[in-house]
Amino acid sequence: MIERFVADFAKLIACEPQLIEVERTDIDPTFSEIIIYAHQQDVGKIIGKDGNMINSIKTVVSGCKAKNQISYRILVKPIDELPSRR
Repeated sequence: MIERFVADFAKLIACEPQLIEVERTDIDPTFSEIIIYAHQQDVGKIIGKDGNMINSIKTVVSGCKAKNQISYRILVKPIDELPSRR
């Protein structure tokens, strides 16, 4: 659910929305990491000036902690760092 919201939001911001991929890794039962992979030119747009855009996304996602007791770390990386698919 969270990763779909993050992906949909990132696609609204990006110039190359078809390249957006979101990966979730559960670190432990109370902590997950969400990585947004985007085209290099879109990484800056998703982060925003002074980090305002990514901080807004983090604020909305942190509200989900009240429901499911899971904390999230959100990272933005260029698409060339996307791990190869098996």
